[in-house]
Amino acid sequence: MTASGEVDISAREAEVLALLGERCTNAEIAARLFISVRTVESHVSSLLRKCGVADRRALSAFAAARAATPPRRTGGVAALPVPRTRFVGRRQERDSVLAALPDTRLVMLVGTGGVGKSRLAVELAAEAAPRFPDGGAFVDLVPVRDGFVAQAVAAALGVTPSPRQPLTEAIVMWLGESRSLLVLDNCEHLLDAVAVFAERILSGCPGVSIVATSRERLGAPGERVVPVLPLPDSDGRELFDDRAGAAGSAADDPVVVGELCVRLDNLPLAIELAAARSASLGAAGLLAALQDPLRMLSGGRDADQRHRSLRAVLNWSYGLLDDVEQVLFRRLAVFAGGFDLGAAMVVSGGDSLAETADLLGRLVDKSLVTHQRDAGRWRLLGTVRAFARELLDADQGRAEVFDRYLDWASTAAGKLVERLGDEWRDDFDALADDLRAALLICPSASGTTCHRLARALGRLTYARRFLADSVSYYLQAAERAPGPADAALDLRSAADCAMIGMASGARVVDLLLASARRAEAAGDGNAMAITLARLVELVNRCDGRIASDISHERLGGLLDEARAVGDPGDPAVAAAIAVAAAWNVSSRRFDADPVLARTAAEVARNSGDPVLVSAGLDALGSAAAQTGRPAEAYRISQERLGLLPTLDRTDPRAAPEIDDIFQMAATSALRAGDLPSALDLARQMVQDDLFGNRSYYAVSTLVPALLLTGGIDEALGHANVLWDGWQRAGRPPVGYMVSVAASAVLGYGLRHHRENLLLWRRRLAEFPGGPSVDVSRLPSVVFAQCRTAVHLNQFADASRLVDRAFGDFHSYRYDTYACAAGAELAVVAGLPDAVERISVADRTTAGNAWSDACLTRARGRLHGDVDALAASLAGFRRIGARAEHAYTLLLLPGREPEGRAELESLGLPPPPASGKPPPVGGKPPPVGGR
Repeated sequence: MTASGEVDISAREAEVLALLGERCTNAEIAARLFISVRTVESHVSSLLRKCGVADRRALSAFAAARAATPPRRTGGVAALPVPRTRFVGRRQERDSVLAALPDTRLVMLVGTGGVGKSRLAVELAAEAAPRFPDGGAFVDLVPVRDGFVAQAVAAALGVTPSPRQPLTEAIVMWLGESRSLLVLDNCEHLLDAVAVFAERILSGCPGVSIVATSRERLGAPGERVVPVLPLPDSDGRELFDDRAGAAGSAADDPVVVGELCVRLDNLPLAIELAAARSASLGAAGLLAALQDPLRMLSGGRDADQRHRSLRAVLNWSYGLLDDVEQVLFRRLAVFAGGFDLGAAMVVSGGDSLAETADLLGRLVDKSLVTHQRDAGRWRLLGTVRAFARELLDADQGRAEVFDRYLDWASTAAGKLVERLGDEWRDDFDALADDLRAALLICPSASGTTCHRLARALGRLTYARRFLADSVSYYLQAAERAPGPADAALDLRSAADCAMIGMASGARVVDLLLASARRAEAAGDGNAMAITLARLVELVNRCDGRIASDISHERLGGLLDEARAVGDPGDPAVAAAIAVAAAWNVSSRRFDADPVLARTAAEVARNSGDPVLVSAGLDALGSAAAQTGRPAEAYRISQERLGLLPTLDRTDPRAAPEIDDIFQMAATSALRAGDLPSALDLARQMVQDDLFGNRSYYAVSTLVPALLLTGGIDEALGHANVLWDGWQRAGRPPVGYMVSVAASAVLGYGLRHHRENLLLWRRRLAEFPGGPSVDVSRLPSVVFAQCRTAVHLNQFADASRLVDRAFGDFHSYRYDTYACAAGAELAVVAGLPDAVERISVADRTTAGNAWSDACLTRARGRLHGDVDALAASLAGFRRIGARAEHAYTLLLLPGREPEGRAELESLGLPPPPASGKPPPVGGKPPPVGGR
């Protein structure tokens, strides 16, 4: 246990603990996490000890209680280095920054290399931390390349982006309104990128302050520059004495020390490097060494004097190394970040770990290499690495060093891919900068090593859920592929990542076509057939996401081409073509043929491939739903859910199926009126790391489920966030935003927020539905309008809305809701055909529990039947429709106080009072008068 009472467990143990809370067996946990049962047993034993419980049952109870406790943002600046030496001086700079922070949110510490900006930033962060109760992060940008600033900050904060959200936006959403501090250290090589990033954070997160260090100012709006100059003479002498004493040197002549520090320009790094050698040379010897012009590095004529002085110290330190130490020091400059002992040995060309360890130890002792003991890794400080890199660039063996670096990176990436599903993320994060840097030096021409590295980076970044990066790396792999067969596979993986990421439908189609053509060039007819069939399937099946303008005729031609080149005896080819054929019968997208879908499901099962099996079942389930068999569709969606443990979550090929399994299971549950299941599945999607809690698809499923179960405030909050994100993304043609907007209309209608209700109605009216789609006639919109009209007693447009509610809907998720709400509107508005509408609705909404309860309530209102109203009340209670349950209570004589109390608990006002509608067909007026 930690001092705060929280259990200190690893990320993997947390995953095991969560599944124990769900009463999973060890075998089930192993299957879910893709680890061995023995590994699970080991984690369970560790958790029993750490949690202080006696048995598995108590551990499950502990897990459930832990899951019920909402996560809290912890204080403290993450990744803040822990200094091992005393900080000297800088009181004026510290006071200046601390005084500026309350009113200035971007403070730049600007000074020359080696002046101590980073160390000052560490001290400032520690001293200012109490002012930032929500913590923050210290981010060293030395190993970061242009375009990866957001990744570095996200890694330090622990932010994982959603598939369809830019990483910077994920960081903005994570920081939100928090009072946090970001320290961005060593920005000089990323000035433009850091300036853009800082501007976005500061504009989107009003409580965040940024302290950055650089050799140059950012030039960003509102920037406060605090110059970090060389130390005053007294502080320089104090620093030297402190560090020399730590190195075992006796006190030296203060006059000589003072002169030495002046010759070093009182630069802290230069002083520290000199002091580290004081035990063997003394201050006088150090001063003499600095007077030797052969120890001076020749720098550019425009370099300032302090920079040349620092180079002099570094060159002098390098000159004190023996030959083998110099070789290792130069070669270590190839690393962009930290490295372990094995990597140092491989890249340097060493003969043994023992020899490399000895040499590294000597370089650490001489302060040219830093040992990160906790991580078991080493690194060169930024200025030291820059000096060493210049030496390496002049080395005749430079090409061999870079070749070994590429081989090491490719091998390391391959080993990480082999470990996917095990404990691998921390190691990838530690190596990511070097893997990316190695790929940057790869030649553009094809080559096995560079191709292997690019492909591994594509897989690793996908598994790490950096989806945009994964597409880029797979494309680079295709460019460097040694042959068209490898390129075809890489392009297919890029398409899968793009499908689940933010890419447009046209991009996905283009990638699949390119993959098929590369397979054709390789003479692999089966791979070509499978890819073309997948393209035909996805365009028809995922129209709301891909929204491709490719014609039905062309899709048919591509399917014919797949049949012509593929071997029908191959189970995978047969399954892929059968699934595509089931979806491509008509020109209407998302319209699977029932007979062909049954064949596709059977052929897919014969393939034994869970991706194909899931696709075949989806065709079968969709056909059942479209032909009025919601119960069968619901059953099939549950069967698909059972496939999830068999799908490799680290493989891009499985990504579209995992996404669709969740989506269609929640859709089928919603269609059946099983609101608790729909809500549970939607929350699983939101919490799943493949989708993230800002995924449009995941949250768009959550919004209606929340609304129908009474979570109005949460639903409306998500709807507003999704709309803003959709606007920023350029309003891509995605159908799910219609149901989100319709839910917002109903939510604000139930809350009597007239201004917001009108706003969302306008948004729906302006929605880009396309030439063949009238958004106002979509079932989700019709349902929201009908239910709002009933609630607000607004009947001027009732006849038109009711007609639309009984229209021919192509989409099936909300059709029964629209029909039932339309029938109730006909009753409450006193339309003459209300009896007939209820009769028709009874025949068309069977199998939806919400619609059944709504129609029962409509009959109760029509006939003044208290028993029917009571039956409706029970129906809404069974499915957790809390708001509808409360509204129905208001209609029952003597139970109005209960209804008002329930509405108050949900934060909802009662429906507005109005005159009773006219009798329908000579019947008594409705019970309750609402």
